[in-house]
Amino acid sequence: MDKYIIALDEGTTSARACLVNAQGHICGFERKAIRQIYPQPGWVEQDAYEVWNAQITALNALCARFQLSVKQIAGIALTNQRETTVVWDKRTGKPLCNAIVWQCRRSSAIIDAVCGDPLVAHNVQMCTGLIPDAYFSAGKIRWILDSIPQARTLAEQGHLAFGTIDSWILWNLTKGACHVTDPTNACRTMLYNITEQCWDSAMLQLFDIPHSLLPDVVPSSGEICTITCDCAALGARVCACVGDQQAALFGQCCFEKQQAKTTYGTGCFLLMHTGNKPYFSSSGLLTTLAALPAGTREAQYVLEGSAFMGGALITWLHDALGIVKDARDANAIARACPSTEGVVVVPAFTGLGAPYWDAQARGAIVGITRGTRAAHIVRATLDSIAYQVYDLIDAMQIDCGMSIKGMNVDGGVCASDVLMQFQSDVLGKPLRRSHNLESSVLGAAYLAGLSTGFFDSLDTLRSFHETDTFFMPNASREYAQGLIAQWHHAVACVRHHH
Repeated sequence: MDKYIIALDEGTTSARACLVNAQGHICGFERKAIRQIYPQPGWVEQDAYEVWNAQITALNALCARFQLSVKQIAGIALTNQRETTVVWDKRTGKPLCNAIVWQCRRSSAIIDAVCGDPLVAHNVQMCTGLIPDAYFSAGKIRWILDSIPQARTLAEQGHLAFGTIDSWILWNLTKGACHVTDPTNACRTMLYNITEQCWDSAMLQLFDIPHSLLPDVVPSSGEICTITCDCAALGARVCACVGDQQAALFGQCCFEKQQAKTTYGTGCFLLMHTGNKPYFSSSGLLTTLAALPAGTREAQYVLEGSAFMGGALITWLHDALGIVKDARDANAIARACPSTEGVVVVPAFTGLGAPYWDAQARGAIVGITRGTRAAHIVRATLDSIAYQVYDLIDAMQIDCGMSIKGMNVDGGVCASDVLMQFQSDVLGKPLRRSHNLESSVLGAAYLAGLSTGFFDSLDTLRSFHETDTFFMPNASREYAQGLIAQWHHAVACVRHHH
C-alpha cells in the first residue's frame, strides 16, 4: 500500500490539496478558488469560513479521487499565505469580521501613528526584523480591536483568538483544540522577537494587543496535531506548518547560508539564507526566520525582498500595449531580439521598492530612438525583471557581507529560458531552475516527511533535484556591468523627475 504526504496549500486566490509521493513528485492536486473582497479602495478581505471550506473541500476531493484511506497518509503539511489576519471568538469559533488580507492597506494610519517616530521604527526592526508597515498582522489586529464593536472588551476578557491563516485552519481541523502557529508565520506578525524566539511583550504593549489572543508557537516540522474534524483525513497527523515563501526556500533545498531563491510570480519574491545570525537591512529588506527540519534547535535566518513587477509585466505587454499574446509569445519575441539597442524599461508603475523605496517614482521607457521596435520593448521589459532581482541580491549581499553561491528559481515566469539566461548573465552566478515549479508545496511536504521518516535525509531531498535545469553566465562581467549601469541610469531618470 503506497503512502503519501498531503500538502495543503492555502494561497491568496485558491486553496489546494496536493499529493506528494516518496520520490518527491506531486502526483495530483485538487483546487478550490477563493474570492477576494474589496469593500473600499485599498481594502482587501476574504471570508474566513470560505477559506476554511475551500481548503477542506480540496482535501476531501483529493482523498476521494485517489481513494485514499487514512492509513495511506504519512502526514499532512500546511503552507499558507502569510500576514493575512483572522480574529475569532474562542467560545463559538466564529470570526468577528472578514479576514484582512496581507495586501490590505487599511491599517496604514495606525502604523503611522504607532511607528512614526524613527526610533520606534528602528526598535521594531531590531526586535521583529520587519520594517513597520500595514502589510504585517499587528496593524490589522489593532484595527479589528479598535473598529469592531465589543472586540476590545472580548479580547480583554480572554475570549478572542488571533491567527494567521495556518492557525485558523489548524483550529478548524481540530475543532478548536489546537491554537498554534509556527515561527515562519509568527515572525510576519510584527509581534514576534526573532532573536529570543517568542512573542514580544514590548511589541504587544506598543500595538496595545492582549497576549491572550496569540497562538502558541510550535516548530515548523514535527507532530503538531491530529485531525479530529469530520473529513476524509480524520485521524491523520499534521506534521508541518510553514509560511509559503519559507516553504519555497526549503523546497528549493536552500538549507545553508549563501543559498538563495527567487520565485518569479506576479511579483518576484527573493530570499537569501544567512545562517544562524540575523542581519538587519539598511536597504529596507526584511529579516525573517527560515523553516527548520524537525529536531533542529538553532534558529536560521533569511533576508527577504520583493520586486513588485514580475509576471505582471507580461500582463501589461498584453493588456495595455497589445504587443504580445501570452508569456510564450513574449519569450519568442525576446529570443529573436538579442539586444534592446539601448532601450530600458523601468517598471515603476506603483513606485520603486527595495532598495530605492521611492513611492513617487513612475515607470518609463528610456533610450528610445527612431529604430526602436515593439520587439525591443518586449525584450527590455523581460530584462527589467532580471535587473530588479539583481538590485535585491546586491542589497542583500551588502547587508550581510557575503555573496550568494548561486540562485534557485521557481514560479511561472522562470519558464522563460531567455529571461533565466539573462538573469544568470547579469548576476554572474549559476541559476538552477527546479523541474517542479511548485516549491512551496514541496517544501511543506519535505518538512512533514522528514519529521515522520517518510523522507530520510536532506540528501534524499537534494537528490530529487538532479534533473533540474542549469543556466551558467556566458557574458563577460564587463559587458554585464555596462548593462547594469545603463539600468541604474534609467532608474535615476525616473527618480529625479517625479
